[in-house]
Amino acid sequence: QVQLVESGGGLVQAGGSLRLSCAASGTIFSDDVMAWYRRAPGKQRELVAATRGGSTNYADSVKGRFTLSRDNAKNTVYLQMNSLKPEDTAVYYCRAFSTGYVYWGQGTQVTVSS
Repeated sequence: QVQLVESGGGLVQAGGSLRLSCAASGTIFSDDVMAWYRRAPGKQRELVAATRGGSTNYADSVKGRFTLSRDNAKNTVYLQMNSLKPEDTAVYYCRAFSTGYVYWGQGTQVTVSS
């Protein structure tokens, strides 16, 4: 059983930065897929970034601005978000795929003001 807890969301002005954290309790292996999703008001949930092993992929909308990293020793993944835009406003969720199961965090709100 894995539990994911996100933190680091908040209100920021456009052009600013935030760093989200996702701490996993239980065992997450370095080869497990860890990802960040977001759901903006009135929109479907979308994949922001995902990593497995040494490979990371990003949505086109965040490439060059967001960076996903993981600390396997701490069972934590991070999402560094720079040059934030109002359209980045959403609830951000951490997702893990481990040993055949999918786990979700409770989400953290990110609001970018113009």
